[in-house]
This record gives sequence, structure tokens and C-alpha cells, in this order.
Amino acid sequence: MTHPFLDLAPLSAARFAAIEDRVARLLGTAQDVVIMQGEALLPLEGAIRGTAGPGTTALNVITGPYGQTFGNWLRDCGATVIDLTVPFHTAVTADRIRDAFAEHPGIDFVSLVHAEAATGNTNPVAEIGEVVRAHGALFYLDAVASIGAEPVLPDAWGVDLCVIGAQKAMGGPAGVSAVSVSERAWARMAGNPRAPRRSYLSLLDWKERWIDGGRAALPHAPAQLEMLALEACVERIEGDGPETVMARHRAAALSTRAGAVALGGGLEPYVYDAREAAPVATTLRVPTGVTASEVVARALASDPALPLAAGGGALAKEMIRVNHYGADATVGAVRGCVAALGGALADKGLGVDVEGALGAVDAGWR
Repeated sequence: MTHPFLDLAPLSAARFAAIEDRVARLLGTAQDVVIMQGEALLPLEGAIRGTAGPGTTALNVITGPYGQTFGNWLRDCGATVIDLTVPFHTAVTADRIRDAFAEHPGIDFVSLVHAEAATGNTNPVAEIGEVVRAHGALFYLDAVASIGAEPVLPDAWGVDLCVIGAQKAMGGPAGVSAVSVSERAWARMAGNPRAPRRSYLSLLDWKERWIDGGRAALPHAPAQLEMLALEACVERIEGDGPETVMARHRAAALSTRAGAVALGGGLEPYVYDAREAAPVATTLRVPTGVTASEVVARALASDPALPLAAGGGALAKEMIRVNHYGADATVGAVRGCVAALGGALADKGLGVDVEGALGAVDAGWR
């Protein structure tokens, strides 16, 4: 049996390095970029375990579920963790980061999620980076959801470890991810006796066996199809232009928000301030007495392909996510979601204006 995805020639080290270089250009970074052969949790965990240890005092910002995970990893590494928890309907501010440093001057590591697709907020990384840089702390950023939907600029923002994934706004596969690593971060890892070595989590293994060797020989066989898919989605972003791709995501977010407000039926944006809402996905709050997961199920019954989901965990009762990223950053996807949600709310006896909502979507897209 033959298939175009089978029997491909092995991916060469030169091709692998060229894909890394294209990812670095997308990030506008001169830092080392390591493409890791797994979903973004791999470099997210590897970067923390490589740089944190018993002597680390970490400020862990929680604006959604991933921040909670990072805190658990940091504690497991033996770090002293100061959690800064922000209500999920808003974003953290640079002033709150500044206040945390004033209260805990020993902070030497800051972990932050840029855009929380799970809760629909996005954090002002450029402003926060100035504060972190002024205090000399290492800055770790999860930009998995934001890359492709809004600017991600690790060098300009002073980010030492910036992790991205291809599966959201980049429109690529989930099985490959990347991290940019500053010289300060490499030095922290080299001085950390607990940094993973001879491990799939080890960034130092990649540095010593790949980067320090001039990227001439791959340390292990790469995930070929995922690498080729990553190359293809970066090429597509380059072809359309990053600004054009980001503009589509911004338009999708604005039109979804406008459509939800015009729809009525008690549906409203989960993130109160539009300036704090992530362009990668829009979260919506259902009215009291309505269960979000039931509304989503009814909406998907009309069209299972719609990019709709209920919130995770306890949020499944109150939150709906419109995942308008990648191929779904289109006016058609947004219109379909708003119309289906309107039908689901109407089935529950709530008064909605679907035509008015679709008009608001179209106006918001323009």
C-alpha cells in the first residue's frame, strides 16, 4: 500500500535547522530556538525543570488553568512559589507584578501565560517584561495560544524562555512545539544540578548534542510528518503575512464578541474588558439557570464541525468557548457559532435575536 505520507526520505539535519530558523524569524528572536518532538507541554515542563530548583523563588501568575500547572511543577522542583492569582475574567497588570517584587524582593523567576485560550484573556507581556527585566528575574512565557493570533516578541519583551505550539492560531499539528532560550536561561540550566539530563525533558541535551555541535547531526530521529506540517504552517503564515493572519484573529474575536452581545438571551462576554480579551478564542458566560455544556451540546447537534466547546472542569457550567483560531478565524465560522448558540438558547425558551446578531458579526468583521 502506498500513501504520500509514507516512505518519505528521512528529514535531514539541515532541513530541521532550516525549520528552526523560520520559527526564530516568526518570533523575531536571535535566541536559540529548539523544536521539540512533542506537544507544547513537553518544552513547558522541560523549561521549568531545567531552570528551577530549591534555590529558586518563583512568582507564578495564574490567569487560567495552565498557571496552576506551572505552580505545581515549580513546587515539585523544590522552588519557593508565590502564586499571584487573578480572576479568570480579567488580565494581570504590570503594577501587580511590580507590587509582588516589592513584597518579595527575592523573586528570581516569573512564569506567565500570554493568552489563556481556556479562559479567553490575554496578558500585557510587553509591560510586564519591563518590570521583570528591571528586577533581573528570569522570564518564562507560555505563548502557545498567542503565537499567530497576536504579536509574540521574546527579545523585545525580555523573555528568557518562550514556548510556542503549532496547534492553535498557527493552524498546525499538536505534536510539535518550540522554545526560544536566552543565554541567561542556558546559564541557569547549566548551573542547576537538578536540570534533566539524558531525558526527553532535557533542553541541555539539545544544546550540547545539537546546538553546540553546529546543528550538524540530529540527536534522535525527528517526528517527520509533524516537522513537515510545522514547516508548512510557518510557510503559510509567511505567505499571507503575520499581520494579515493576526488581523483575521482580531476580527474573529471582535465579531464574536459583538455577535454575542447582540444575540441577547443573557449571553455575555466572559472577559469583561475587550482590551483584555484574547484574539485566539472568545469565552462567553451563559445566563443564570443555564448550563453551558448543555447549550454547547445543542449547538453542536446542528453542526458538529463548529469550533465550540464548554469551559473545562467547573467552568463547564458557566462558560462557552468559541475557538476561532487557525482555519476557523473566518467570518463564516463565527456566524455559524453565533447562529447555533442562538438556536440552542431559543430551544431553552430564551429570547434571542439571531438576525441582529449576525448583522453585528458582519459589522464587527469589517
